Amino acid sequence: MTMSSMLAMLGLSGGELILVLVAVLVLFGAKKIPDFAKGLGQGIKEFKKASREVQDEFDRVTSDINNPTPPPPPVASRPTPTPAPEAVAQTASAPDTTSPASEAKS
Repeated sequence: MTMSSMLAMLGLSGGELILVLVAVLVLFGAKKIPDFAKGLGQGIKEFKKASREVQDEFDRVTSDINNPTPPPPPVASRPTPTPAPEAVAQTASAPDTTSPASEAKS
């Protein structure tokens, strides 16, 4: 939208615009107008920054919803080593010295 179409929507013509600018100059003075414009510019900059942050957050959330991350693969457990048949035979034939029953026999 151009400036002239915005002014037309407000019903301001060239002469009325000049009258408004002169009234602002008289009310605020030449020294206050740059400070006012600077504050207005900083406010607009902060507004745009906040708007961009909200838009980025919205985009991030919608992309997470549309493309969910897959769950991590399950961790493979290491198989327990099976003892050699000789070791099994030795443990079966050896007397158990740690049980209370073997202490009672002594």
